[in-house]
Amino acid sequence: MRIGTGIRMKIGPLMAMALLVALSLALTGFTGADAAADLTAKEIVARMDANAYMASAHLVAKLVIRAGSREITKEMEGWVVGNQKAMVTFLNPGDRGTKYLKLGDELWMFFPDAEDLVKISGHMLKQGMMGSDFSYQDALESEKKGELYEFKLAGVETYEGARCYVLEATALPGKQVSYPKRKIWVDSEKFVARREELYAASGKLLKVSRIEEVKEKGGRTYASRVVMEDKLKRGSSTTLIVEQVDFDVKIPGDLFSLRNLMR
Repeated sequence: MRIGTGIRMKIGPLMAMALLVALSLALTGFTGADAAADLTAKEIVARMDANAYMASAHLVAKLVIRAGSREITKEMEGWVVGNQKAMVTFLNPGDRGTKYLKLGDELWMFFPDAEDLVKISGHMLKQGMMGSDFSYQDALESEKKGELYEFKLAGVETYEGARCYVLEATALPGKQVSYPKRKIWVDSEKFVARREELYAASGKLLKVSRIEEVKEKGGRTYASRVVMEDKLKRGSSTTLIVEQVDFDVKIPGDLFSLRNLMR
């Protein structure tokens, strides 16, 4: 068994991280909140942040990674508790047994063939993952958006048939964020981010995420299909497809441990 740091990151199956990221995008379980009017930006963000929290969830999902004409599909299973703990394991033959573990602001990955445990850290956090459109820092950004950004209400628009508040966000001084600026279309009934544009400090558009499909289960609405596009790579996108999900499930406490990660 070897233990390393992010600088020795392999270029192998990194797609589980996409799931860790996408969990925050897809499983923002909202429960049919009433439409609201005349809300301030702060009130809108507070309701969006409240929806982003879930006690626990278990899901089976696919990731479809497209780079030009190339398309790769990964199958995986994930468990989440709150916004601090997540575990993902691959199911498809080529990556079976590869696992990712998020504990608060720390991120670990395990490669079964090499029995290699790696902690993602340093400059790797800002880098895009091989073959996907997510960065490691995306996965670790678990704080509420209202604690990371200053928001301004830019208007109200109809996006994909949904009435949305349009928010412009600028990172608060001293906060470590993945993107210094964001523009978010927040569904005025569901209080979920239908679309997000992610910008560099210079104002350059880096990525776009959007919800393509939502489903209902147990009185909860969730995003079952989420797409992330990297605008710096032509024809590059990653789609998360949630095939099965259960909310408020009991998860053994020792699941989220390094010992379990290496089993």
